[in-house]
Amino acid sequence: MSVTPTGGNRNLVRVLRLVHEDGPLTRAELTRATGLNRSTTLALVGELVDLGLASETDDGSANRVGRPSPVVRAAADVVAAAVTVEIDAVTAALVGLDGSIRHRVTEHTDDRPSAQDAVRIVARLLEELADRPSAAVPVGIGVAIPGTVRVEDGLVRYAPHLGWHDEAFAEPLAAATGLPVRVANDANLGAWAERLYGSGRGVTDLVYLNGGASGIGGGVISAGRPLSGADGYAGELGHTFVADNGIRCHCGAVGCLETEASRAALVAVTGVAADDLPALAAALADGGPDVERVVDRQVAALATGLRNAIHTVNPEVVVLGGFLGVLLGHVGDRVLDAVRAQSMSAMVDRVRIVPAELGADVLLRGAAEIGFRTLLDHPTRARTAAARPSERQRASTP
Repeated sequence: MSVTPTGGNRNLVRVLRLVHEDGPLTRAELTRATGLNRSTTLALVGELVDLGLASETDDGSANRVGRPSPVVRAAADVVAAAVTVEIDAVTAALVGLDGSIRHRVTEHTDDRPSAQDAVRIVARLLEELADRPSAAVPVGIGVAIPGTVRVEDGLVRYAPHLGWHDEAFAEPLAAATGLPVRVANDANLGAWAERLYGSGRGVTDLVYLNGGASGIGGGVISAGRPLSGADGYAGELGHTFVADNGIRCHCGAVGCLETEASRAALVAVTGVAADDLPALAAALADGGPDVERVVDRQVAALATGLRNAIHTVNPEVVVLGGFLGVLLGHVGDRVLDAVRAQSMSAMVDRVRIVPAELGADVLLRGAAEIGFRTLLDHPTRARTAAARPSERQRASTP
């Protein structure tokens, strides 16, 4: 979700991003992927190893032909803090540069937290994570918020389910933790994570919809880049109009997708816990007339919302996460069939509708990407500006 910088470290950035997003890779595979010569690749990998951002082993099993080529892996002990804020829980995790989620902790809340409460909770959770054995100091913090976020300064303009209006979040969290903070809309981060690591891996045009406690969020990848809009607010697909006789939404409109297809309605008819998606899947499988009536209504609303998105974006893949992924698993091709029935044939000839692959990790993986952004864009400068994690930990020890 950033632009590769120009200048002398461009190739270093290319190699780091490859091992971060596609690794582990052999040195030979890096040479082929970058088009650089072998000696240049060797020098760049050596620089990443010296910076502590990668490791290299002599295991040549990933190289199918020829002499064994050393395998390059992104460092697991270089971490970003990934944070998600929901109406009933705040989660923080340490995510390695290699994509591994090393530590995770969640604090459930009785009421939706205010922005100030959420900052305090996140700071406390990060302190708890810092006390874990072998925990590294994060290079940055990425936060996923279910609302519209101004990208340049992390101001949460409107998070309706949290009740936030024009709440500063990045600045106070940075002050509380001493770490750089970036904040973005949760579904936009989920879309990027699925494009890099999940069901949309390698796809350049993708629509992502996530259904959770805070309604339905959407994100769009167009021509291989996140579609953010002038202020970072693009992709509010949960407020796509789908029913003229529908329920009034908190946004003031009638018939928004997130009011017509909602986790709350499925939970109410099945009686399962709101955050237990496996139990929801089992309850939908058991079925019954009341359950199927709700399912039918939600499929119709979802198909109309997807029709709108597909006609606007022309994606190759639509990825459904959260309860929407569960709903898709229950009804199978019914969603795609309903979309095709109301769409121009050329728009849906190739489109696939698939469940999210990253599951409960999707927003954490997306948040980690913006936590790593400065490091990924400027690896030499970022590592020179701060002590190595082990050194910073020693310096903070009395």
